[in-house]
Amino acid sequence: MIRVPSAAGAVAAVAICGATWGAPSAAADNPDWGLNGTYVATSNGEWARKNEVFYDQASLRSTWTVRTQCSYPGECTGTVDSEWGWSAPIYQKSGVWYVKHTVENWIPCPDGTSAPGLQVFRFKAMNAEGAMADPTATTLVGEDVTTGVSGACGVSRSVYINMPFKLVKVG
Repeated sequence: MIRVPSAAGAVAAVAICGATWGAPSAAADNPDWGLNGTYVATSNGEWARKNEVFYDQASLRSTWTVRTQCSYPGECTGTVDSEWGWSAPIYQKSGVWYVKHTVENWIPCPDGTSAPGLQVFRFKAMNAEGAMADPTATTLVGEDVTTGVSGACGVSRSVYINMPFKLVKVG
């Protein structure tokens, strides 16, 4: 004889399974996995390279407000707001963070016009020995690369500037 559960028993079974398999747990958006808070972003112009040749540039410092959400460690997305008035998406891929935004009027042209550049920040948590550090570290290092459009200002070679980059949590 096959026994059919009562409606109350079926509801209880669904409630138990739903609690176990239903909505993702709170750990799926663990704040320790992402970057959230206020950071000081520094691009070191002393070690800048322009088209692979060392070229002294002004160092740049700004305050970033970072908000991220993570579905798993290493899989995060969010937004960066810079005190310089720009906002850009941030994402993490294989432990490395990326922020990309367009810098208007980046390349001044001889005729008085200008061309934009694409600025890409790439960074990760590192320890003093250069190995990957705890993902909850408050200091991250990498590079700030800005590339101009090929053909800008009538020159077929794009301008490329690369600087060491550091992001330090301050709040």
